[in-house]
Amino acid sequence: MNAQTDLLLAGCRIADMFHTANTQALWESSTREMQQAFGSPDDLKVLRENLIAQYGTEAAVLSERTETQSGFRVYTRVARWTGTDVPLQLVIAINELDKVAGFWIRPQAVAAYSPHLNYQTKANLCLPVDGEWYVYWGGRTVEDNYHAADQGQRFALDLLVLQNGGSHAGEPKVLANYHCWGRSVVAPAAGVIVHAVDGLKDQTIGASDPTNPAGNHVVIDFGSKEYGFLAHLQRNSIRVSAGDRVARGQEIGLCGNSGNSSEPHLHFHLQTSPVLGQGDGLPAQFLDYRANGVLIGRGEPTRGEMIRSENSPSSPRRRPRP
Repeated sequence: MNAQTDLLLAGCRIADMFHTANTQALWESSTREMQQAFGSPDDLKVLRENLIAQYGTEAAVLSERTETQSGFRVYTRVARWTGTDVPLQLVIAINELDKVAGFWIRPQAVAAYSPHLNYQTKANLCLPVDGEWYVYWGGRTVEDNYHAADQGQRFALDLLVLQNGGSHAGEPKVLANYHCWGRSVVAPAAGVIVHAVDGLKDQTIGASDPTNPAGNHVVIDFGSKEYGFLAHLQRNSIRVSAGDRVARGQEIGLCGNSGNSSEPHLHFHLQTSPVLGQGDGLPAQFLDYRANGVLIGRGEPTRGEMIRSENSPSSPRRRPRP
């Protein structure tokens, strides 16, 4: 069996502990931190009983997905339950010792209403990165893109770099071990810098900064009421200031882990307002890039694709932290 099959079986086994009321086995399979979150074996039993009372029992599995995130192996199942019309999402995080490090059951998010589903991007966008990157979140459904539930970030992208199937090599708590750390981030189109925030610390793995969700970031006015947000940049790496004019492909900063971020990556989205949390998200169609090796003249990158600008240098720029 390969690693993904192993994770699928492990996720199913842990899910079955919950669904068959074997909460003692689930407790014993959990990390000490997860046990503290549950409270006690009796608290876990009550938690299960309350969920059953609220949502009924699992009736049909709609989808299953496995992935690696921030050093954890993650199993996600979406299923219909007998007591609700809204599908529920079960997420289980498993650490390197095969212990349950995260366990969530919640209603599955639905995509936010958008009047812009047929919108055609006015700016001539190139990818905001050099070299080959992986689309961790991207697309128009909440299954492919959890941002789709948010009106302003309806069509957002989260990008990272994979090598040998992983986003990092070595100790997962070391930010410099992530392959996208310090990679160049560029302006995807010509425009004017509306807002530039720098100086916020890069978060350690497992921490976040919900007070400054975008972290170090840049907002670019591309014209035609299209504003691009490039977020979670590395501290002290931003090369531009408010009022600067930037050219398409000009470096604006380095990929980091500031703000509300689970691991180093680049967040990009397009919206109708220069203020985060205001306005509507807009589809961002990029020009002349490859997705899984196929040349795309104009398109929207989707979760699971390996993307690279057709004009990208063969060796992506990566700099040490200043």
